[in-house]
Amino acid sequence: MASLAIEQTTHPDGRVELADPAVLADSPYANAELAPTRLPERHWTTYNYAALWMGMAHNIPSYLLAAGLVALGMNWLQAFITITLGNLIVLVPLLLNSHAGTKYGIPFPVFARAFYGVRGANFPALLRAFIACGWFGIQTWIGGQAIFVIVGELFGNSWTEASAVSGHPWTMWLSFAFFWVLQMVLIWRGIEGLRRFENWAAPLVTVAFLALMVAILVKAGGFGPILSQPSKLGWDADFWKIFAPSLMGMIAFWATLSLNMPDFTRFGKGQRQQVVGQIIGLPTTMSFIALVSIITTSGTVLVYGEAIWDPVELTRRFENPVVVTIGLVMAILATMSCNVAANVVSPSYDFANAVPRWLNFRTAGLVTGVIGIVIQPWRLISDPSIYIFVWLSFYGGLLASVAGVLIAGYWLIDRTSLHLADLYLPGRRYWYSAGWNWRAVVATVIGSVLAVGGAYSNPGAGPFPEDGLIPFLKPLYDYSWAVGLVAGFLTYLLFTVASPSRQPTTTQAAPTF
Repeated sequence: MASLAIEQTTHPDGRVELADPAVLADSPYANAELAPTRLPERHWTTYNYAALWMGMAHNIPSYLLAAGLVALGMNWLQAFITITLGNLIVLVPLLLNSHAGTKYGIPFPVFARAFYGVRGANFPALLRAFIACGWFGIQTWIGGQAIFVIVGELFGNSWTEASAVSGHPWTMWLSFAFFWVLQMVLIWRGIEGLRRFENWAAPLVTVAFLALMVAILVKAGGFGPILSQPSKLGWDADFWKIFAPSLMGMIAFWATLSLNMPDFTRFGKGQRQQVVGQIIGLPTTMSFIALVSIITTSGTVLVYGEAIWDPVELTRRFENPVVVTIGLVMAILATMSCNVAANVVSPSYDFANAVPRWLNFRTAGLVTGVIGIVIQPWRLISDPSIYIFVWLSFYGGLLASVAGVLIAGYWLIDRTSLHLADLYLPGRRYWYSAGWNWRAVVATVIGSVLAVGGAYSNPGAGPFPEDGLIPFLKPLYDYSWAVGLVAGFLTYLLFTVASPSRQPTTTQAAPTF
């Protein structure tokens, strides 16, 4: 049955809002956080987005990413090229999906309703949310390590050599818990509190990483000895064998944000502000932190005889307690800056989308924090091969198929034109069949199976069989993100063109854009 379109206003700059937000008041699929952002609240500038990316990219896992490539045998140039190329590639789907957030003022799970259905959007939203919980746990463990070391500098062996519980000193667990609480306090302040925190924390973190690099350069005798180190892999088959999965890992590092960046761009003053801010913020910042990490880690090979890829562990090697303390305080700021923005904001929206009447932004943030502990993050980062090839490559392939569905639906099927109110109301355009669009779900499953069905691990280096979960798909796993994106994109496009099924909506009072 056709239903009347609810009026929405298109402003001269292309941004859209509901003429009367009260139409969503009785919807079971809306709450204050999920409702479209009103125009006066869309005030984030180019600097806000650049600072957001500086805060998210200048963090210890970003450092670990580049350092891990050095630890795996790449030289500085190979690692730098791999990371820079990966971030330029992921910038494309990131900007494509960001557009809807700015135009309509909607977060990622609401955007996904246009293609998965009002209820079906919980499928990609919760998939993304649980992965974010894993990242939250990883970052929180790293921040807890930094606190553990700082306090150890003050109290000595009584703190650092405390009795062990589950393989770690009980004081390490206490530091982990303290840092967890610190982040929950920040998320409780809401999105505006986070924006203000990012604005001043990002520059401080940049200075801290530079200082660590300079300290190692002094010990190593300058750039020369570092940059002259040969690659253990060379440029032949050994390098290319590790390059493809490493590149997919670099792309997957921000695969979560390539989906849920609408959670932030919904506050943008316009498309130009968010696009320019992100172009300035992501590839340049990641290339910078990669170069700093590569130089620093390569320097540790010369200074200490081994590649120390964990900056917290490296900072502990310095003898001056003041230097150690300042460095680790900056590490804590870096971790908070990234963790709350990248790994708590988005799952908060995702969990709230699942039960909007029970969870809001703050309470859903607490749910994220709890799951981040249950996932046991200390196991995920214990080895660089597992960190890059298992954790990053596997979930990157899963999320890429979702990105493919969103890009195909928004840019090719809908041509960026959405009916805003229908994203929140049952029985209308995006209701499909009982709130689910099987086309998007099946396309995501097919893309995911092709991307990660062949997941494999080297003997003793991961949880997957050596021949792959599905042996004939093993060759695709080295290209998991690209396979997932293309397969999700093409499959959804094919299904939707062959069998369209949206509820019709009359064009009465509905603008075209």
